[in-house]
Amino acid sequence: MASNLWDWLINFAEQLGYVGVFLTSLVGAMSIVIPVPYTLVILTLGTRMNPLLLAVAGGTGSAVGEFSGYLLGYYGRAIISEERQRKMNHMLRVFEHYGAIAIFLFALTPLPDDLLFIPLGIMRYNFVKAFVPSVLGKILMSSILAYGGRFYFDLLSIAFGKGESGLTGMIFTSVVTAALLIIILVALFKIDWERLFPNYTQEAEKLEDNS
Repeated sequence: MASNLWDWLINFAEQLGYVGVFLTSLVGAMSIVIPVPYTLVILTLGTRMNPLLLAVAGGTGSAVGEFSGYLLGYYGRAIISEERQRKMNHMLRVFEHYGAIAIFLFALTPLPDDLLFIPLGIMRYNFVKAFVPSVLGKILMSSILAYGGRFYFDLLSIAFGKGESGLTGMIFTSVVTAALLIIILVALFKIDWERLFPNYTQEAEKLEDNS
């Protein structure tokens, strides 16, 4: 099953070229909890296409796709109580100081980006400030995969999983991602961010007054 999906994605992306890589990465990154192995597409096509253009197409597509989680959180905020929203405004001021680094690292690593982007949407974190480091991180990650696929395909394919063993990895990733996402959302709503970061209280109140 996983092998058939992988082969279909490779054929689809290869037939459409860099546009196909962009679309595959876009759809793969949009999938929340259920993983679509678009990284394997970039890894494999690194042996057949220009790695730099491949990285730009794949990185940009996956960065755009990740914002499905951001939009889910953004519009889901409407069902959250005003008290919770006020506390998340406080958390937003804290995140203003470190957000770009966290977003870049999430985008660069295999960490599921929805774990970060759904809370960012709930907090109404600035879209541009989230998008720029995400694009940079995804392009760098895609560059590593594309050039790695050209020179180290056998080694990297083992690390990322392929064939039927990849199916087990996909199921495991889905379960772990769902569990972590629940934990992060519960923490976001339950933690009193004002007490945790008292130094930002006045700034958070100003943000609330201006919103």
